[in-house]
Amino acid sequence: MGARTDGPAPEFPRRLAAALTGTPDTPLVLLGNFEVEQQWARGEHTLPRFSAAASSAVVNHMDQFALLLAGGGDHVVLKARPDEDYLGYLAGLGLGLPRIHVVARQEPDRTVTEDALADPALLAALAGPAADGARLTAHGVCELEERLADRAGLPLAAPSAAVCKAVNSKVYSRRIADELGLRQPRGRACETLAELAAAFEAAVAGPRPSVVKEAFGVSGKGIARLAGQRRAARILGVVAQQAERAGGDRVAFVVEEWVDKRADLNYQFTVDRGGAVRFDFVKEQLTEDGVHKGHKMPPDLTTAQLDELARTGELLGKRLAADGYFGVVGVDAMVDPDGGLYPVVEINARHNMSTYQVRLEEHLVAPGRVAVACHYPLRLDRPLPFAEIRALLGNLLLDRPGGRGLLVNNHATVNAAFSAADNPAAGNPAADTPVEGRLYGILVADSAAELKAIDAEITVRLDGRSQGSRP
Repeated sequence: MGARTDGPAPEFPRRLAAALTGTPDTPLVLLGNFEVEQQWARGEHTLPRFSAAASSAVVNHMDQFALLLAGGGDHVVLKARPDEDYLGYLAGLGLGLPRIHVVARQEPDRTVTEDALADPALLAALAGPAADGARLTAHGVCELEERLADRAGLPLAAPSAAVCKAVNSKVYSRRIADELGLRQPRGRACETLAELAAAFEAAVAGPRPSVVKEAFGVSGKGIARLAGQRRAARILGVVAQQAERAGGDRVAFVVEEWVDKRADLNYQFTVDRGGAVRFDFVKEQLTEDGVHKGHKMPPDLTTAQLDELARTGELLGKRLAADGYFGVVGVDAMVDPDGGLYPVVEINARHNMSTYQVRLEEHLVAPGRVAVACHYPLRLDRPLPFAEIRALLGNLLLDRPGGRGLLVNNHATVNAAFSAADNPAAGNPAADTPVEGRLYGILVADSAAELKAIDAEITVRLDGRSQGSRP
């Protein structure tokens, strides 16, 4: 499945615990605070928004992915109680489930951390795991997670929020890659308005299209093409106005050429508290207009390419450790049309979408199978229970280790827009107009052709329930 490791090891949750705490037996309390970049970006200057984003309700209910990163002795804090049939499905796959703590009241626009901070009873309840030696870990750590750890008396199994923010900046990625002599698209990191203006001028005059990226942009947000002098001037003007209001000229952007590529890659390594680096895997990243859509496993890479990525991971991991970071690191990379690598496009020193797939791959995907992590968009006029999804998918639902079909790895995002998912006491109201949801999963098959056929049939079956139709 695209993994390159140092040999047999405990399953991923225990390897993660060992890296974060020094021992695999330490219980973890996990938070799926997706798009923590929004917190890191507070106080930073931003670009005009030229693209739509997924609803915050759906993104914040991605917190349910944390279930798949926890072992039987761990704990997970969630925005809403998972569908009992979905929990039964996971248990039936042989996955030991953690103890689940649910916030008393969730708000769609808040992260799970913010919901937990507003729940005194939950904060008190987390004293139990703390007394048992548990440690708090999260998708990414900002000041909110530090505050939660302090108020719950639960030690944080992560570097400080300041370190996590610093190493997640695209400016940091660019400068570290330059320092290590790693190949990157032509460009520059900009930390003043003057540097940004000079970079824009060079980019517009250059022979290739260029883009500007916010230091903490994510999921297709915070990136803009510099399509001509007029657009570049407009973007620079917006940023300059923000800087003027802030009373300074400090900025944080990267400007670089938009290069030709054959494939996007994502690879992951883990840095332990002592600075040792373990390479976890590499996958082909599926994107559309710069937005993450899923992963292909295994990737079509040569041994030489895999070795280069592993060496790069070791270099980056040691450099991150020197700056005080430990934990999961995901790196975006590219393959050029001739098979050469851009081994570091950006560093994401946090959990990544592919992080939540590792345990499932190790436990459920048979050797030699092909797989694609993906999601199916839905438009619903009422909540869609997991039992109904199971009935719709039938034999196309992966229901045992080594099986084929769709392995559902998040059900909460299906019904995130409904108050029933947000507040069980509200019942199951129908929406006046169809609302958006997503069904996340990993497609598993014996071949690329079979995988494509399964995907097409699943799409047909879900479309029959989507668009506000009723069974």
